Amino acid sequence: MTLVTLVITGIVTFLLRFSMIALIKKDTLSSKAKIVLSYVPSAVFPAIIFPAIFLDEVGALDLEGNPKIIASLIAAIIGMFSKNILATIFAGLTSYWLLIFVYYQ
Repeated sequence: MTLVTLVITGIVTFLLRFSMIALIKKDTLSSKAKIVLSYVPSAVFPAIIFPAIFLDEVGALDLEGNPKIIASLIAAIIGMFSKNILATIFAGLTSYWLLIFVYYQ
């Protein structure tokens, strides 16, 4: 019963979100609205990433001895120079794993 509820809820959620994307016509939005909406990913991404990197399990700011900060800086540098998302993800994950398994042990 729980699995069926989860699947149905997931399908309904997907259809509600997809309908807004699929049914909207490109001519519906004005050019000003398109310009304003182009900034949404740049504004939302830091709000999602900041807590994962800088906050601990309790929600306090964790700056000292935090391997996620170093790994994110390495990933940012690799991303700026390579302009490749896969290289950035690989560099960030590899540096994080090396830091937590080798350096912070």
